[in-house]
Amino acid sequence: MVFLSKLEEILVLLDGAGLEHRYELSANQYPGVVHPQGQHYLKQFRLDPFPVFTYEVEGIVIEKAVFMVQGENTVCVQYKVTAPKDALGSVSLHIRPLVAFRDFHATTHENGALNAHVDVQPSVAVVQPYASLPALHLAHNANSIDTTGYWHLNFEYVVERERGLDFREDLFSPFVLHFDLAQQQMLNIVASIERDAADVSRIDELRVTEVERRAAIRRNAPSQDELLTELWVAADQFIVQRGPSSQNKTIIAGYPWFADWGRDTMIALSGLTLATGKFDLAKDILRTFGQHLCEGMLPNRFPDSGEQPEYNTVDAALWMFEATRALAQSTGDDAFVRQHLYESLMDVIEWHKRGTRYNIHMDSDGLIFAGQPGVQLTWMDAKVGDWVVTPRTGKPVEIQALWFNALRIMSAFARKFGDTTRHDLLSKLADDVQRSFNQQFWNEDANCLYDVVDGVLCDGAVRPNQIFAVSLPYTMLSPDKALQMVNTVQ
Repeated sequence: MVFLSKLEEILVLLDGAGLEHRYELSANQYPGVVHPQGQHYLKQFRLDPFPVFTYEVEGIVIEKAVFMVQGENTVCVQYKVTAPKDALGSVSLHIRPLVAFRDFHATTHENGALNAHVDVQPSVAVVQPYASLPALHLAHNANSIDTTGYWHLNFEYVVERERGLDFREDLFSPFVLHFDLAQQQMLNIVASIERDAADVSRIDELRVTEVERRAAIRRNAPSQDELLTELWVAADQFIVQRGPSSQNKTIIAGYPWFADWGRDTMIALSGLTLATGKFDLAKDILRTFGQHLCEGMLPNRFPDSGEQPEYNTVDAALWMFEATRALAQSTGDDAFVRQHLYESLMDVIEWHKRGTRYNIHMDSDGLIFAGQPGVQLTWMDAKVGDWVVTPRTGKPVEIQALWFNALRIMSAFARKFGDTTRHDLLSKLADDVQRSFNQQFWNEDANCLYDVVDGVLCDGAVRPNQIFAVSLPYTMLSPDKALQMVNTVQ
């Protein structure tokens, strides 16, 4: 949810004649115009380690820092103001919050249902525009508050317009905070949907804690290489918590639009957790997703509003085998695999052998068939209305690579765990899959693999998918064919 959309700042100066001069620091895109044009006062932007904006107006310097509190629905904003001594007696900063109170995929529009009431408490202003959503608490050290509220109309978002989405939004301003810069040069705002978190007196402590937390992540980076260190630090922000339990960890597929997706989580797990030594996090994530296995499938994504997960993906569960193998290789903790994942993954194989949702099933040749009209199941999942852009119905190449990899991985685990019968069955099935794959997928004319095979039809499009046939730990191709295929892809 987006509760607090932005803060609008206005610097107000009184000259010697008592005339008021107002300098608006914001910059908004409206239809055909940018207003106000506060970008002209913006002198610097830096990450230190979070966003810091520096404005300068008539010799007055305003440094604005924005950071979020780890593990809370809380954002902190600090303004450090330095000005000539003779100016401080006649300078004030007015800060007006603009609220949206909406799903992060949606936009807000002016409406009569909004409750404009502001509950003014000592150092805290509370608004709850809609009864169905939590209240927003804004703690502050302002000198005064004006609770006159009004709508700001027709903000435009260029990226949303480019994507064909609703790109205009109205935001409501419930009040304005007045800061007298003669009395204070450090202005603080803490916005949170958690009442106890909205405490402006703790903002300095929160800032120090966040700076130290990020510094500790950087110190633990295993390499002095600048790029690798930045990747190491960036990896931390993609690990999030699903639900109230601190052990239910998951991976955000991408900011700002995506939540957690099964495919993306299983692919990213090795880099975000194993390569960074966060082995317990990896286990928590695999446990969390293992609880949502259903009919041999992992959710494609978890809906944002708490509905049932969607299972329209053929590869998410198959990627889970590779994530499990990587965990065992990195940690040597076969006991965890045996206790928490082994039987569930064996069940995934059985479901694929006998058939599951969306006509996903093992064919008589041992290969996996997937697809039915109107459903996109592979990662190439663009869909416009009922039109599936790249349906790939049949036997997609990367699905066969993942299937073969899964069979070999589970065969190896079965051998380790003394599960001889299943080891032998899986080994034989993997051999059959390898034989069928080489017979049906090798494109002799192009020296590479077909993208999708469906009976007599073979899709010769050279897409990213076939590279997985050689990048996964177990490959079905001979070294000679693997080299030819990589050369063609290149």
